[in-house]
Amino acid sequence: MSSRMRLLAKIVIIAVLVGGFSFFGLFKAWDYLVGPKISIESPKDGETVSSSYIEIRGKAKNVSLLSLDGRQIFAGQDGLFKESLLLAKGYNIIELSAKDKFNREIKIRREVVLK
Repeated sequence: MSSRMRLLAKIVIIAVLVGGFSFFGLFKAWDYLVGPKISIESPKDGETVSSSYIEIRGKAKNVSLLSLDGRQIFAGQDGLFKESLLLAKGYNIIELSAKDKFNREIKIRREVVLK
């Protein structure tokens, strides 16, 4: 094998390794790059309920601070949260907000009607 072929092989191997490590690093850091995420399982937006006692359930990801109507709540290690709330008669707005450690914030509003 000529010295030119060996040099080309080394360059290709180094490029593949650098590309692989870069891809792996981006894959591992992706959740931190996109910011906090919240998904609310219950209640659904626009839902009508008959009981004034309601349970807010969902999952938070990449969150350092989670709050429900301005009050801090906590999620488990798996990101699942469950919090109880008393509704007023009629139309209610529930706001869930989350911040990550880089102070990026996301807010989700649910509108619920109590009969």
